[in-house]
Amino acid sequence: MDPTFDVLIIGGGSAGCALAGRLSEDPHLSVALVEAGGRGDSALITTPAAVIAMLPTRINNWAFETVPQPGLNGRRGYQPRGRTLGGTSAINAMVYVRGHASDYDHWAALGNAGWSYAEVLPYFKRAECNTRGADDYHGDAGPLAVADLRTDNPFHDIFRRAAEEAGFTLNPDFNGAQQEGLGVYQATQINGERCSAARAYLQPWLGTRANLHILTQTRAQRVLFEGRRAVGAEVLRGGRRETLRARREVVLAAGAFHSPQLLMVSGIGDGEALQRLGIEVRHHLPGVGRNLQDHIDFIFGHTIDSLDLFGFSPRGIVRALREFVRYRRGRRGMLTSNYAECGGFLKLSPDSPAPDIQLHFVLGIVDDHARKLHLAHGISCHVCLLRPASRGSVTLASTDASDPPLIDPAFYAEPVDLERMVEGFKLTRRLLEAPSLARLYQSDLFTADVHSDAQIREVLRNRGDTVYHPVGTCRMGNDNDALAVVDAQLRVRGVEALRVVDASIMPTIVGGNTNAPAIMIGEKAADLIKATSGSDPGG
Repeated sequence: MDPTFDVLIIGGGSAGCALAGRLSEDPHLSVALVEAGGRGDSALITTPAAVIAMLPTRINNWAFETVPQPGLNGRRGYQPRGRTLGGTSAINAMVYVRGHASDYDHWAALGNAGWSYAEVLPYFKRAECNTRGADDYHGDAGPLAVADLRTDNPFHDIFRRAAEEAGFTLNPDFNGAQQEGLGVYQATQINGERCSAARAYLQPWLGTRANLHILTQTRAQRVLFEGRRAVGAEVLRGGRRETLRARREVVLAAGAFHSPQLLMVSGIGDGEALQRLGIEVRHHLPGVGRNLQDHIDFIFGHTIDSLDLFGFSPRGIVRALREFVRYRRGRRGMLTSNYAECGGFLKLSPDSPAPDIQLHFVLGIVDDHARKLHLAHGISCHVCLLRPASRGSVTLASTDASDPPLIDPAFYAEPVDLERMVEGFKLTRRLLEAPSLARLYQSDLFTADVHSDAQIREVLRNRGDTVYHPVGTCRMGNDNDALAVVDAQLRVRGVEALRVVDASIMPTIVGGNTNAPAIMIGEKAADLIKATSGSDPGG
């Protein structure tokens, strides 16, 4: 293999796969995609319900931990991230949500031209192949399959009835005209199987596009420069150090933790901090690794004696065997579940311009990220704060890119986040106490004795953690933004031929799941790169 390419992409996650797939549509542009994990096509990935096998393990998973969090009473948080082609889209709950229109308008208002909702909506639509068909908000011809769930689970109707009993609006489409309301999520699935970003953008072209080179089990160590121009990357491949070169651009698409880490070990970041570690400063850019944002989350849990719910029991094992046969025959039933099948978006006040909290209603008991198992069936309900005020950081533990970085989400560093989560706790409990759900409960696992605001605050600190949406550590901004790492073209400030294309570029976190927005970022970046490389941007 010739180790020189036109565009070298570091990171095969959601954005990286979308970017590589779109750029390689031009046969005159050679594209290499470097991924530290494997091919992303095993049954553990394609079978939706197999996601539970990955959450507590390091299978296809970086399984990071945070530094101790004072806001969580000193606990370390858990940060699963996909380590395989497709990235976290290969191990997540497949919920297809874009965020609120105002999120993107806010990005544009901060000085990021081209990133308003009206300007990014075409990229969401271009990416999407929605089984409901095309309309003003959705596409039906893109590579990313988006579908209604095929579980046929009766708890969908139970959830909807409970929502109406609690006085909440039902919403059949969280990505349509409005986001507020509760209902059943669509998922990134095709015929009951997971559609990761790798399956959508890369796997159809393996062996057919001579200009697309995918290097798995290859770990980037640092970006290489000649003067101020990025010219390639040093990688570990098969136990050996190799050099890959880029004629036109190097793109970091390694996610909110690894992209800032790679910049810093390559000499781009806060100069004083880099010098303390003995790293030669190539460009002082203090915003690298700053501005980390994540959705702080709390989970309610109730046991329910129903085999329609996931759990551990002799009868449940028999049911699971029947469901396995059903899945093999028609790709329907429980094995197509994304677990977080229902949920939605609620305002804490009628005056809120957009929903403040998001619910994920899980058809099984989730305790400590599924690392603690219960011999019972039941339901869980996540509640997360969509726009936290707290800001954390990603910093270096060492100069070695193979060492995990230090991750500090700074959960509840701003007291307002805790108080708003108290409100969200109460609003979620109102749903869970609706008759259609409450009559089914056998036990309340985590909140039976929690009543006062003080008790709510304590259980939020004792049991809260991420809902897996870290963003913002390579913030997009203009010249007036002291923490800006990339400009609106996603070019790293102060150097040449280097971009960042992933969720780390978000200046502020979106109000929802982050996989669809990361794919949108990859789609838009492809046009930005084509425009500067002389290739025609896509339609």
